[in-house]
Amino acid sequence: MISDYQRRLREQFLSVPVVAPPVPWDPVPAGLIPIGGLLGIGFALALDDGRDLVMVVSVNGHGLFDTVTGEKIARDRDPDPDGSTPDAVPDLSCPGLGPIASARVRIAGLFGGGLHTTTEDGWTLEVVSPEWPHDRVLLSADGGIPHNGPHGENWWHIFDSNYSELRAAGFSPSGRTLAVATSSDETLWTRQAPDIERSAGQFGRSPADWSAQSRIV
Repeated sequence: MISDYQRRLREQFLSVPVVAPPVPWDPVPAGLIPIGGLLGIGFALALDDGRDLVMVVSVNGHGLFDTVTGEKIARDRDPDPDGSTPDAVPDLSCPGLGPIASARVRIAGLFGGGLHTTTEDGWTLEVVSPEWPHDRVLLSADGGIPHNGPHGENWWHIFDSNYSELRAAGFSPSGRTLAVATSSDETLWTRQAPDIERSAGQFGRSPADWSAQSRIV
């Protein structure tokens, strides 16, 4: 038995279509990146310029991707068995590869863990399951559930994993990248580095302001 409130939420989430995230989020040129047998993902920073990188762990090995272009930077099809999956260590990390070979990357996905669900400048990501076991990913600028405003203004249904199992969804620690990973693919959105001081200070620029701009232009 569910409450009236829970029933209203379920009906609300079932009634809205998948839409693109608003300004300032842009999809990477590669679009949806197929990765069979994906187990989990984690974020790292490029050592040369500090840009976001995303590491993917799958049954077929490890991969490292540029989050701005979606380009595959490095690939290891035969990682050391002792570090091939994150459950081998308490912090759910795997050895890095390519330009971050000297680092370890915490992986969120099948074995546990999680990505950031908020950014410092006010974006929130939530996973809801009104048609369990299928999951839906919601992006919002209103602080999260309950979403009282119209869909497409301060909250957006950006992903429906009705074809594959959701592994992880969240932001990079920098707040510049938004990722959704399923057992068969990953989808990335990116933006310029958020100006926290400006967005919260004299200009009053909040995620809601950006979404309003996206409806005007």
